[in-house]
Amino acid sequence: MLKIYTTCAHSAVDYAAWELKKYLRMMMPRCGDVSVAYDPAATDGFRLGLASRFGIALETDTPEADDVVHIDTTAEGGIIAGSNYRSVLQAVYRYLELCGCRWLLPGVDGEFIPVQDIAPVKYHKMADLRVRALCNEGAENQTCLLETIDLIPKLGMNSYMLEFDNPKAYYNYYYDHRHNTANRAPEPVSAQQVLQWKRVCECEIARRGLIFQDMGHGWTASPFGLDTNEGWDKNADQAIPEESREFVALCEGVRGLYHGVALNTNFCMSNPAARDKVATAVADYAGNSPHVSYLHVWLADNKNNHCECDACRALTPSDWYATLLNDIDEKLTDRGLDTRIVFCVYYDTAWAPRQVQVKNPARFTMLLAAITRRYTETPKMVPSADSIPPFRLNKNVFPSDLGDYMALMKQWDVMCPSEKFCYEYHFWIHQFYDLGGVQLARRLYEDVAAYRAAGISGIIQDGSQRSFFPNGFPFYVYSRAMLDKDISFEALAEDYFSHAYGESWRAVFEYLDKIGKMFDVNYLEHEHHGSDKSYYAPERAETLRAVPAVVDEMLPLLEQLKASPYRVRTVAAQLLILHGEYCKGLSEACALKAEGRDAQAYEAFKVAMDSFGRYEVAIERYYDHHMACSAFGRKMFKKV
Repeated sequence: MLKIYTTCAHSAVDYAAWELKKYLRMMMPRCGDVSVAYDPAATDGFRLGLASRFGIALETDTPEADDVVHIDTTAEGGIIAGSNYRSVLQAVYRYLELCGCRWLLPGVDGEFIPVQDIAPVKYHKMADLRVRALCNEGAENQTCLLETIDLIPKLGMNSYMLEFDNPKAYYNYYYDHRHNTANRAPEPVSAQQVLQWKRVCECEIARRGLIFQDMGHGWTASPFGLDTNEGWDKNADQAIPEESREFVALCEGVRGLYHGVALNTNFCMSNPAARDKVATAVADYAGNSPHVSYLHVWLADNKNNHCECDACRALTPSDWYATLLNDIDEKLTDRGLDTRIVFCVYYDTAWAPRQVQVKNPARFTMLLAAITRRYTETPKMVPSADSIPPFRLNKNVFPSDLGDYMALMKQWDVMCPSEKFCYEYHFWIHQFYDLGGVQLARRLYEDVAAYRAAGISGIIQDGSQRSFFPNGFPFYVYSRAMLDKDISFEALAEDYFSHAYGESWRAVFEYLDKIGKMFDVNYLEHEHHGSDKSYYAPERAETLRAVPAVVDEMLPLLEQLKASPYRVRTVAAQLLILHGEYCKGLSEACALKAEGRDAQAYEAFKVAMDSFGRYEVAIERYYDHHMACSAFGRKMFKKV
């Protein structure tokens, strides 16, 4: 009988032991039971624990920060170790992967677990990027969120972020079914319910030892009695407490909610009493949340929305932001809290402070959120201050080149030399503009390499938790590229597609690549049209109308692939069959748009998405219907 021993006491190590037991029994379903016990002195069986416990040399002086996995096993057991507790779990998953296991999609239907005996494994590797994270976004339901938290350490990611004190806005998108009312009745959820669900997510994050990142927007509103639970929905009727009116940013001559949205409303940062309220709120939250590894303190969402009062005009928003960070640091220091604070270089605060230095940069992590960058080309990452437009209060024009953002970040680094993460948006709306997913995967592969070369030590992906349609290849590439800089894109493609589709993997890869090129992500992203805001391109209509024939030609093979002894391959083939129907509907809408028939294109889009919405329940753990409708609705198919 195989034996597993934990050699240290921690939830992530305990969880790792039971995960190892589960998958060993799946791989060898006739091997009998596998025992799990705690024994720091164990000398046989599988021994799980910290590398330091086994005298394993590490290539880092900061083992708590850097994930190193070490595997040295036979068919009967051996050492599976990590530099810290979370990396012990990652070492177990890496061991299982080297034994043939794969996690291709979320949930039990996404697992490829071969039936075979285990063999000796020797492996040692430090992750090439320190923090490899995902942040909640999109239309969320609790089941999918929990399945995503379960999936990410299996793919080598080590951190999860929950945005907002209460992420009800994201849950609303799903449970209201606001883009699928033709097929699903609304199921409103309360703020209390969502807060309970957030706590469940936090427990699951902690159980796996993942780095927990929390909050983000909201600090500019909640300390002043403003409710942000409904997210970006306009609520001009929300009353600003009279005692807080003076603290709300003066924009367009009014101290009020910015365009009716509390979440987008900044505060009067020159007002010391207002800053004190925010700094106190951050300190209170930090004191009550020792489980938070990184506490994000961002300003309001949206852009060109900072206070225009005379006092605030004396400094730039970034100078006032740095002043606020110093206030927060002082309060945290007074309370003896070592909480790490993340500040966001985003929209207007992309321009660095001119006068105010952050006094204790060791407390802070800089987060570059280049939301206006282009996604149809590999970033050159050549910082050039010459091409950066000047800062103009509430009249800023934002860079589209990531190199320009890097130049702005370098200027921030003068005022706050600190650890640097980036916040990315590939899995937000941008994933929906590459219908095949292959170009998106290449962009992710290249972007991860570019960020790493630029000195970024962590990436947080903001996006839908259901980014697995038509498959999970882009998500797989993102995870693996952060872990191992030496793995090639071609190797990742063969690895993922061969496990998902078997011997026919290359035909599937080429099919999805072709579909993506027929729609053309450059056209759908609409990034390079200059002053021409239309999608008028009649020469594209013929290619778009050829999509259904390409889909139909592929269907016989996909029907064959459904008959597999591996459930994941059946599901993967079913997803591609439904994806073909999705592409057919969108192809006609896009063709009409290319011909300049905007009203007809909008109606065709609505019919296609309403029709496809009937599949949402069946594939909702992979496909985000709300975000798909939002992505196309915000660009191509606005109501005429």
